[in-house]
Amino acid sequence: MYAARGRLDTLLIEKGATGGQVLLTDWVDNYPGFHDGITGFELMDKMTAHVDRFGLEKKFAAVTAMDLQGEQKVITLESGEELTAQSVIISTGAKPRKLDVPGEEELQGRGVSYCATCDAPFYRDQEIAVVGGGNTAVQEALHLTKFASKVTVIHRRDSLRATAILQEKAFAEEKINFIWDAQVSEIVGNDEGVESLNIQHNDGSTSNLPVTGIFVLIGVVPNNEMLPMEQLETDEGGFVFTDHEMCTKLPGVYAAGDIRSKNSRQIINAAGEGATAELSAEHYLSNLAVD
Repeated sequence: MYAARGRLDTLLIEKGATGGQVLLTDWVDNYPGFHDGITGFELMDKMTAHVDRFGLEKKFAAVTAMDLQGEQKVITLESGEELTAQSVIISTGAKPRKLDVPGEEELQGRGVSYCATCDAPFYRDQEIAVVGGGNTAVQEALHLTKFASKVTVIHRRDSLRATAILQEKAFAEEKINFIWDAQVSEIVGNDEGVESLNIQHNDGSTSNLPVTGIFVLIGVVPNNEMLPMEQLETDEGGFVFTDHEMCTKLPGVYAAGDIRSKNSRQIINAAGEGATAELSAEHYLSNLAVD
């Protein structure tokens, strides 16, 4: 929006629908200006309409490689097409982290899910589990109670990491139960789908929980497969380091949103980082023009 409104020659490259993970968020209750809350899809639809008003050019394609060194940055698309730019803002986001336990890959899409908003209606009147203890896990567990008869939250610690207001809602919800100090060691099922979970408790004991679905909500990993990691500076998790102006170590290259190395991953700070990155890029391009 900032770039298009500023009349920069801007191209947004997106491999899917514009909006990323927010499209899959059932309800956004903490974005300023929407005092009654708004669905993630509606919020992204409004943001897309906003940039369309300024004539932003969009290209729907997957990026397979990037060379970000030098004055001309080169972006290679899946089709083999190469695009050049003087400045690049990386906002590739992140994707759900997996448990990496037996049965997870085999039963994905048949009882194993990473998006309650997407798959909750499939579990009407069924008993299911949610793994995680952060904001996303608790918020999605609450959403699942609209459909499931029972939701069991499995958390490896003895307390949740979610915000206080979400915890209050979860503890007050009769359909939500908790298994503390435990981790899923195996997802058990067959061709029909998930049947149960084998659980390893921190005290060394084990148990089995009969469920027909499990929602894994334990954080994210960066979408960095297309990035030239040898050119960028990243943390041990693969998230890109920037300064407070969103500048990476490479001149003319910026990062914003969930791809950045940071503690808080919220829509509001991603939006602010995007604006900051664009203003930094605009300043960089202005200096190039002067030179």
